[in-house]
Amino acid sequence: MSKPVSFRLPPPDLAVFLDKVRASGLSPSDFFRDCVLTNRTQVVAKQAMGRDQLRALFHLSKAGNNINQLARRANADHLAGVLRQDTYDSIAHSLQGIEMYLRLVATRAD
Repeated sequence: MSKPVSFRLPPPDLAVFLDKVRASGLSPSDFFRDCVLTNRTQVVAKQAMGRDQLRALFHLSKAGNNINQLARRANADHLAGVLRQDTYDSIAHSLQGIEMYLRLVATRAD
């Protein structure tokens, strides 16, 4: 069970603390926890994603959701005997190709 921990900071120190929190990309709790539990006084800021990266991530997420829905439906229909084996195999092969392509794109995204 977690317990809250709080502390007070004078306004100038609070401003510095909040600036560091913002730069880290973490929540105030995660920032403080990281500093204290790892005994670090410097937290490396995460690089913020650019507009294009955020947009690409949004579309990849939507596509992944749709692909997962199609895979589940194909599997359910195959198990119910509604989908022929050759159609099922073709869908599975296509999904594997999409997975390999997305993995390749992801490795080149950085």
